Amino acid sequence: MTASSHIFDATADNFQQKVMEASATTPILVDVWAEWCAPCKQLMPILQKLAEEYQGNFQLAKVNADEQQELTASLGVRSLPTIILVKDGQAVDGFNGALPEGEIRKVLEKHIEAPAEDPYEKAHALWDAGDVDGALAILTEMNQKDPENLDVLIDLAQLKAEQGDLDTAEQVLNSLPPEEKMQHKAKQLAARVKFLKQSGELPPQAELEAKLEANPKDPEALHQLALHRVLQDNNAEAMDLLIRLMQADGTYKDGVAKTTLVELFEKLGNNNPDVRAYRRKLYALMH
Repeated sequence: MTASSHIFDATADNFQQKVMEASATTPILVDVWAEWCAPCKQLMPILQKLAEEYQGNFQLAKVNADEQQELTASLGVRSLPTIILVKDGQAVDGFNGALPEGEIRKVLEKHIEAPAEDPYEKAHALWDAGDVDGALAILTEMNQKDPENLDVLIDLAQLKAEQGDLDTAEQVLNSLPPEEKMQHKAKQLAARVKFLKQSGELPPQAELEAKLEANPKDPEALHQLALHRVLQDNNAEAMDLLIRLMQADGTYKDGVAKTTLVELFEKLGNNNPDVRAYRRKLYALMH
């Protein structure tokens, strides 16, 4: 069983105190299971996840049916898994079998207050959905309450950059401690700001694509179209264009293709599959 302050083993010796009496203040979800029971094993991680997510709004009591046969019989259990929700010393709800997570949530929501939504996660959900203003409002409030939270500060700067406020983003970058500037998120932000600053000088994509159709080795068109692709988060195509630029003219703008590739690698991180693939291509090209 996963170690957690919200999960415990219930036995005949502690059931009265830790389940029946404790349920007067905190609802207890009793999970009667067995080692040989496949549906029990399927259900177990879902219940553990919910216990952690609810942050103590309920406790999960695990009853091993094979080790606690008398207790299991006294609970009227006829099949496994059996789930019983105890509140104020009474069984108020429950179910048998391995229900989907969504159905289990419906049972819990009828009796237990849902945990407060994490504001940081909510801000990122809004950001992912395209609601930049909503995300910005939450992160701004978080920053006011805890100015030392550098994750929030860097996210705020990233949002400001996406809104075109590159000066504020750069001010945040410059204010970071030296060791923090070396962290992945800070490097991502620095690369993003640099690409955004360059984007204001770019010709339209259609014009660049037409140039490359006429001359596939046009270094300026390759470079500028790669920057467009970066800003669209189409990183694989951007890296491909930069490799083509190195092949066409590796000395263009003092080797800007290689420099930009390395910045992209830092922005995306070493675990990104595109980074791994194009790092190998860069190595092969240089050697």
